[in-house]
Amino acid sequence: MPRRPSAGSRTQPVEATPEAIAVLRRDPVMAGLLNRFGPLDEVLRRRGRRPTEAYGALLRAIVGQQLSTKAARSIYGRLEAMFGDRAPTPAELLAADEEEVRGVGLSRSKVAYLRDLAGHAEDGRLELDCLAELPDDEVIAQLTAVKGLGEWTAHMFLVFHLGRPDVLPVGDLGIRNAAALAYGLDSPPKPDELRELAEPWRPHRSLASLYLWRSLDSTPD
Repeated sequence: MPRRPSAGSRTQPVEATPEAIAVLRRDPVMAGLLNRFGPLDEVLRRRGRRPTEAYGALLRAIVGQQLSTKAARSIYGRLEAMFGDRAPTPAELLAADEEEVRGVGLSRSKVAYLRDLAGHAEDGRLELDCLAELPDDEVIAQLTAVKGLGEWTAHMFLVFHLGRPDVLPVGDLGIRNAAALAYGLDSPPKPDELRELAEPWRPHRSLASLYLWRSLDSTPD
């Protein structure tokens, strides 16, 4: 029987534990960011206050691609309104008229992505009930098998939805720009260069990423 979205796998904040802070302080540049911004309690609390089921979070991720936060919220709200002011189940989305779904403000390609996500969830290729228990690389593999969900989205899901502690979003331009500024680099580091730079942050690269985003005041929504 195919799996169905459940109330499990809800949003968890990345934890700024004393051990994590101590590890990051070994890097003098990161220590400077810690001193400059102090605890990121508000960022972490804000994330923890917004429980979202995995399926709903992924629907939002697709809807919000290449849109402002305001536009994405508006369109997602209209999508929910089509289904009784809630996220549609995979079966409901697959059964819905594609033109009606497009009518909420979605492009044809995004409707195709949403339907592909629904198909993966409906037939069990995307194990929604088990994502919280899977290793990072398996979560990434399952998510990126869905059309419209790339590595960047998978990294955001790991950090902001599952609260995984050691994720480095190498494809995020904000992280790369922040690293260039913080470390006095001539240009944003390439992914492999960023990985090398981030080695001292292990196993707390997610928290380091939050501080880098904070340094640009650009934490992804």
